[in-house]
Amino acid sequence: MGHKKVERIDPLTRKLPPFGMDSHAHVNDARFDADREDVLARAQAVGIVTILNIFGDPLAFAEEKHVFDNHPEVFFALGVHPCDGLTWNNEVESALCDALANEPRIRAVGEIGLDYYWKDCPHETQMAVFSRQIAIAKEMHLPIVIHCRDAVTECLHLLTVNACQGYPVLWHCFGGDATLARRIVENGWMISLPGPVTYPANTVVREALPSIPKERLLVETDCPYLAPHPHRGTRNEPAYTVFTIEAMANALGCDKESLWRTCGDNGRAFFGIGL
Repeated sequence: MGHKKVERIDPLTRKLPPFGMDSHAHVNDARFDADREDVLARAQAVGIVTILNIFGDPLAFAEEKHVFDNHPEVFFALGVHPCDGLTWNNEVESALCDALANEPRIRAVGEIGLDYYWKDCPHETQMAVFSRQIAIAKEMHLPIVIHCRDAVTECLHLLTVNACQGYPVLWHCFGGDATLARRIVENGWMISLPGPVTYPANTVVREALPSIPKERLLVETDCPYLAPHPHRGTRNEPAYTVFTIEAMANALGCDKESLWRTCGDNGRAFFGIGL
């Protein structure tokens, strides 16, 4: 029996009021080099007015950021991903601190954390680099964007020992259950939902949504990864947040336009961005 063909719905047919925010994107990725301007135009057309783009290489940041020179709606986060922990040295740390101090469009340190799924970097190195970047973020009074994969216990422990309870922390790409959601919320942190919340089999995340107060909730793409249904398996892009917010609203039994604005306003408040 063959698989039923999925209809690739144009996100422009689901456009929403101009209050949306993609709270975690990688539009600087080379996979957008051929059509980045079109991607950003589609984002605006569906109702996204703010994008938080993540940069992962402090040494390359000064050059990479220029792709957004004509896009004031795009703001930045900068940090060394846990899988790249072996690149950390004094030069990288100096470049990170310099960028954080001098680039006003940087609104967070991230994505930083722990990733025990991939074997690119020893756990001890990841933990050391994560702790150092937490300290830098706190010294600079900047929010923290967390990447955590297969390391929830360890990540929560490091955030605790580094006194992050009540500090502005965003748990990016949430894929956990209601117990984890409540733990994050109890620490005063924010939670961002990506495209997989739309996948039919992903009931655990949808069931966790009511445990997250709406004022703590954001929406993201993590593009070019994790495209939502009905674009799963293709390159993700900010415009596809319209499908993610629809699934979130359905799970919560609320109006998608209201949730769209709430998540956008939450993200802008968290990152200190005016509309």
